Amino acid sequence: MENQNYARKTMLSYGVMLGIASIILSVLNYSFGNIYKPHWAFNVLGPLLFIGFIIYGIKAFKLSNEGFLKLSQAIKIGLGIAIIAGIISGLYQFVFMNYIEPDYMTKVAEVQEQMMYEKFPDMDEAIIEKQLEITQKFSNPGIMVAFTIAGSLIMGLIISLIAGLFMKKDENQY
Repeated sequence: MENQNYARKTMLSYGVMLGIASIILSVLNYSFGNIYKPHWAFNVLGPLLFIGFIIYGIKAFKLSNEGFLKLSQAIKIGLGIAIIAGIISGLYQFVFMNYIEPDYMTKVAEVQEQMMYEKFPDMDEAIIEKQLEITQKFSNPGIMVAFTIAGSLIMGLIISLIAGLFMKKDENQY
């Protein structure tokens, strides 16, 4: 029972820390004016933070469990951290797109259109318009939040599975 409580505490604390770190990264990106074309460092730092918080959360749980960790526990901890961080990030994203920068999706579409014309200057304009139409269907803040949470879960599963395979140490082995 104590193990379960520590698992919840680990998921909550590391999930909240990761969610706050993601928000700070987004605010920094916005502050530097790179919101529509982020600097490559933000595209690297975000996933590194995600990986780091999940791995350290799993490691913290393992240390609290006398050095033992089952793969299922690692996956549970990793997914818990990912879902909490995904919800926090998704809520911030919803507030950002609706209140802080309400024309965000319109400007993103404009940037994408410009990039498509630059990358594919010979492409038929009807095809480009069709691509932009498809993009706009997924530009709803609610859909974006759902994709954020789903992406967080998928990445959390992959990272916690890999970390769990490397860190697992079953009590029955010794």
